[in-house]
Amino acid sequence: MRPAALYDTLVIAGIGLIGGSVGLAARQRFLAKHVIGLDQDPVVLEAALGLGAIDEAKLSPGEWLKKADLIVLATPVKTLPSLAATLEPHLGKHTVITDVGSVKTEVVQALSHLRFVGGHPMAGSEKAGVQHSSAALLENAVWVLTPGENTDPAAVALVREFVTHLGARPIKVSPEQHDRLVATISHVPYLAAVALTQMIEEDKDKDLMMLLAAGGYRDLTRIASGNPTMSRDMVLGNKEAIRETLHGLKKQLETLESLLDKPQELLGAAEAAKRTRDSFPIVKRSILPARYEIVVALPDKPGQLATITGALGNADINIKDIEVLGIREAGGALRLALETDSQMKRAIQVLEKAGYEVMTRS
Repeated sequence: MRPAALYDTLVIAGIGLIGGSVGLAARQRFLAKHVIGLDQDPVVLEAALGLGAIDEAKLSPGEWLKKADLIVLATPVKTLPSLAATLEPHLGKHTVITDVGSVKTEVVQALSHLRFVGGHPMAGSEKAGVQHSSAALLENAVWVLTPGENTDPAAVALVREFVTHLGARPIKVSPEQHDRLVATISHVPYLAAVALTQMIEEDKDKDLMMLLAAGGYRDLTRIASGNPTMSRDMVLGNKEAIRETLHGLKKQLETLESLLDKPQELLGAAEAAKRTRDSFPIVKRSILPARYEIVVALPDKPGQLATITGALGNADINIKDIEVLGIREAGGALRLALETDSQMKRAIQVLEKAGYEVMTRS
C-alpha cells in the first residue's frame, strides 16, 4: 500500500540539477500528492515530465500557487529575491517557502517577511541541468537550514520534516555562520580550482601539462567545470566571508612555502593534513545504476520526446534516466534507462507498437 503523502501540493520553482533531484526524490517517496514544476523554459519542463521529476508543468506563477503547501526555490542564488517577489502575490497564507541556494544571509534577510526557511543541501555536481538529476544525489546529504531570528517555528518544522523524508540529514545554523563555513569548504575551493586551471592556460607548455594532468589534479579542479555564471554569482554573493577565508589560505600557503627547507616540519604538516582529511565522515549514498537501457531512433518531427514519454507513462513504465545521444539531419537518438528487465521489455513493445525503432544497449 502506498504511504500517505505529507503534503497535497509541492511546487519546485526552477527545474535544474537540484530542483529535478528534489522532485524525483519527493515523487519516489510519495511526499506530495501533486508535484508542480515552475520554469520559464518549456523544454526543461518537458524533460522533467519525461523523467518523472514533476506531475505538472507551469511556465508562470498564478492563482494556482495558493494551493501550494511547500515551495522550493531552486534557481540561481542571485535570482531568489526577485523570484520570490513574483510569487508573493499568489501565495496562500499557509504556504511555506524554502530554497536550495549556496549563500544565505542576504536571501534570509530579503525574504524575512514571508514564511521562508533558508536551506542548502550540501550536494551537487559539476554537471548542470535536469537531465543529470537523481534522487540519490540527496540521500544522506547534510542539508543546512538557516532560519532567521523571526522565522516561524512551524515553518522550520515543516521544512525539517520534508528534508528528513527526502533522505537527507537536516542541521540548523545561522545564515551568517553558514556563509562563513561554505566560504572555506565550497567557495574558496572553487576559486582555487579556477586559479590552478588558469595556471595551465597561461603556461608555455599548456598542451603538455594538459596531457600530464592526472587524477589528483583533475579531482582538485573538477568544480571548475561547473556553470561559470552560477559560480560567479555564488562567489559574489559571499564576498566578505570569502575575502576572510582567502586571507587565511594565503597565510597557510606562506607557511608551507617556509617549510620547503624544513623537511621534518613539512612532514609534520603533511601528517596533520592526512589525519584531518582521513577523519572526514563518510557519506553513503544510494548508487542507482541504469542497468536496463534502450535506444530509440527519433524521426525529425516535433513533439517526439513528449510522445515517447507519454506512451511509456500511460503504460505505467517509469523512466529512471533519459539522454539525447545525437542529432543528425534525419533525426536523433534517445537513451532511456528503465528500472527492471521486465519494464525494459514492456517499453520495447510499447514503442515498437507506436512505430519507433528500438535497440537494447549492453
